[in-house]
Formats: sequence, structure tokens, C-alpha cells
Amino acid sequence: MKIAIIGAGNLGLAIAKGVLNSNGATSMFLTKRNTTDIQKFEKFGNVTVTTDNREAVTKSDILIFAVQPAQFEQILEDTKDLLNEKHVIISTITGVVISQIEKIIGSEHHIIRSMPNTAISVGKSMTCICSNEKGKKRIDLAKAIFNRMGHSMEIPENQMQAATVICASGVAFWMRLIRATTQGAIQLGFDAKEAQELAMYTCNGAASLLIESGNHPEAEIDRVTTPRGCTIQGLNEMEHQGLSSSLIQGIIASYDKISEIKKGEL
Repeated sequence: MKIAIIGAGNLGLAIAKGVLNSNGATSMFLTKRNTTDIQKFEKFGNVTVTTDNREAVTKSDILIFAVQPAQFEQILEDTKDLLNEKHVIISTITGVVISQIEKIIGSEHHIIRSMPNTAISVGKSMTCICSNEKGKKRIDLAKAIFNRMGHSMEIPENQMQAATVICASGVAFWMRLIRATTQGAIQLGFDAKEAQELAMYTCNGAASLLIESGNHPEAEIDRVTTPRGCTIQGLNEMEHQGLSSSLIQGIIASYDKISEIKKGEL
């Protein structure tokens, strides 16, 4: 695959590392207005670092845009005359909908929206993907790219705001749960470093159990709860204090906020 990453900032570089470390590109262009801090990527041999977006578009088939929203439309305007039927346009830009992209370059192109989260930097992103009608033919290609950096799921575009809450904001929600578990472990006598290690790896193990087994969370809970045991005692107290309810309310509040922001932009 000939890939160009237009906007090699934190997200763009995380994608680049995921693709390059898994030998997922025959060639790669990385573009940035100041390339000083990304020159080291040329050591991969098949990577060209440049400030020239037009060169990157001309010599690539898959165009991954990871620029700021304010820059995106101008870059599309500046390069749209170079686009052909081979190009796959993948936007990682929050809030820019497919119809806005089509308005600039036309609906005859393969256009895909993707929403990775910050765990992409460690190859563990949950990335949601949607496309225009033409782009459906390239969805599997986009999923293959992002599956190199975690897991991907195709969803309708009208669910992208909700996915932002669950997957992007969700990283922060899970961090807060890990922090709370860490604090509980400290209160039980572990030092801070040990407590965080216990919380992190237990969380990682719980998620891995569900991923590998395909089980419902309650099935795994049943495996560690015994009559009159300490686990069910703790779970029931958490529920009495509103654990599940507060999580759900927080998710809905976050969604309401992103919807409010979206309305303000229209």
C-alpha cells in the first residue's frame, strides 16, 4: 500500500508507527509544516518526509488526514485536482462529516471517516469507521489498516458522536475507574506503585477475558462470586452507592454535551 499521512502530529505519527511496525506500507509519505522533528522516520527507508501535500497525494493511493479541522478544508481544496479513482480518503478529524468532504471533492471518491482513540499510540485503539456509498468498497481496507493498531468496527455515521463518547471519552472513564481501584488498594495497605500495577493489570485481564471468550460480563462475574462471599458483598455495596447508574448517567451527560457542541457549530 502507498500511504500518505497528511498531518504528522501525535495522531498521525501514531498511525504511521502502527503501519510501519507491521510492514503495512510499501511506501509512506509524512507531511507537516515543520518536518524537523519527524525526519527520523526516513530511517525506515520507504518513508518520505515532506512539507508538500501535493507530492504526497500524487505519489500515494491511501490518504489519511490527521490535521486540525480548520486546516482540513483548505488542504482538500489545494489537492482535489490531483484525486483520482484509485485514491482512498480517510479522515480522522472529529466533527467533520462526510457530506462536508463530498461538498469539496465530490461524492465519486472513496471517502471514509475514522475515529481512533488515544490508545492507538500503544496499538490498542478502538477505532470506529463509516463511509460514503463509494467508500463502502474500501471499508475492509480501512479496517485492515486500523486493526494493525488495535480493533476497528464499522458503524453508521449517525452513531459517530455516540462512539466518540464510548471510545474516545471512554478512555478517560476507564482511567478514573483504575484510579479509584488504585486508591482502594492503597487504603488496604499497598504502596502507590504496587496499587496502580495491581489495578492496571487486573483491568487488562478483565477486558482480555471478555475479548477472548466472547462471554457476557455477568458470566465472568458469576465465576468469581460465591454465596455470602467477599466479591458479591463488594459488588452489592458498589451498586447501592450507584456505580452502574453514575457511569450510565456520565455517558449520557457526555453525549448531551457533544450534541450541544455540534448544534452550536451548525
